[in-house]
Amino acid sequence: MKPLSPMDQMFLWLERRNQPMHVGGLQLITPPQSAPADFVQRIAERIRTSSSEVVPPFNQRPVQRFGAWFWADDDDFDLEAHVRVLALPRPGRIRELLALVSQLHSNHLDRARPLWEYYIIDGVGIDGVEGGRIAVYTKIHHAMVDGMAAMRMLMKSMSEDPAARKLPAIWAKPLQSSAGVRDGASAPRQGPIAALAQAARAQIGGLPFVARELYGKLRQSRAQDGLASGLLAPRSILNQRVTASRRFAAQSYSLERIRAAGKAHDATVNDVVLAMCGSALRRYLQELDALPKRSLVAMVPVSMRRDDTATGNQVAMLLARLGTDLAVPRERIAAIKQSVQESKDRYAQMTPEQVLAYGGLLAAPSNISVATGLAPRFQAYNVTISNVPGPKKPLYWNGARLDGTYPVSIVADGQALNITVNSYVDKMEFGITACRRALPHIQRLLDYLEQGLSELQSAA
Repeated sequence: MKPLSPMDQMFLWLERRNQPMHVGGLQLITPPQSAPADFVQRIAERIRTSSSEVVPPFNQRPVQRFGAWFWADDDDFDLEAHVRVLALPRPGRIRELLALVSQLHSNHLDRARPLWEYYIIDGVGIDGVEGGRIAVYTKIHHAMVDGMAAMRMLMKSMSEDPAARKLPAIWAKPLQSSAGVRDGASAPRQGPIAALAQAARAQIGGLPFVARELYGKLRQSRAQDGLASGLLAPRSILNQRVTASRRFAAQSYSLERIRAAGKAHDATVNDVVLAMCGSALRRYLQELDALPKRSLVAMVPVSMRRDDTATGNQVAMLLARLGTDLAVPRERIAAIKQSVQESKDRYAQMTPEQVLAYGGLLAAPSNISVATGLAPRFQAYNVTISNVPGPKKPLYWNGARLDGTYPVSIVADGQALNITVNSYVDKMEFGITACRRALPHIQRLLDYLEQGLSELQSAA
């Protein structure tokens, strides 16, 4: 058995009926012009037969021992329970596809099996014409992977060569660490007690330093009213209890435009993404007459991954003000840049282990909300905004061209909205996941993101 890290175990402990803890991805794919009418059925049959050998972690299910969670091989693994083929009703509009993904993403994964599912969806329209495209929706428990690992898994299951065929599926591709060892193969088997002790030693070594840093940050927050801290995020409608109903919206934006806006404002691509989100959330909350007087605070995950292993989570937490209290776009992005730099300067003094522990303590109030369903008096952050680097060259899936890939993420009690972004060639792909009942008309954020980008270009 392989023990889960404390962060990975958290995603299992926090899961309840109204807050499933899996992440997902939606890929839009165009078959080659020479594809036969039964292309989807052929591909599905091929990957079921040629990719029947399942490698860790896809053949492992969670088991509990001594109050802790471990991964154990599933001796009764059944690929048919994980790989499914669906078809959209005509005319197969993107609207129907997003509605289907919203429904699939609302359903829990079965803990009696390995925690992942893979859907091939036929009949997706293109440019107003019925059919013509395929969609692939994958969901996998957050205890198994983080966003960076999920993106690397996607890249491994596709090819830059449009002529490549018989590519192994994501569950059949051996995962390599930076040392070139197959993931999961190098670690000796441990008993549960020894594994728990090893995990604990890895986490608590830096706690004294982390506690001093956290105390210093709280003192600094009293002196600087603008500093994002665990005590300064305002209460908002984004931070209410959620139901199990989900709404997913997605859209692509030009990476060239985003880079040009960043260059004009001496900002990074991530700064511009945060500024777009700040502008969109300001408009959305103003429309609902629910904009807080103080700026919303975003939690921005930062990858600490050092190798190419796909299991577990290796993510730190950066807090940034979104400037939603500022009406002027130039002032908003300046405030975002300052806030991000403050967090980076603080992390520069820490080891990777200290960064992870520090982020966990900083997020404690919000985590208590997720665990209990109660709204905390002090909110660590209002919304999660992730930015995951993606493929720089076009990818192909058994000869079919990958047109776009959109992340689908987690919402939970106290965190009713999640915005996750990944790059793909010359685009930034935004995936917005929200509680359908808590936040109405969330698809309007897509238009507001475009307006936010246009604002930055005009301000330059």
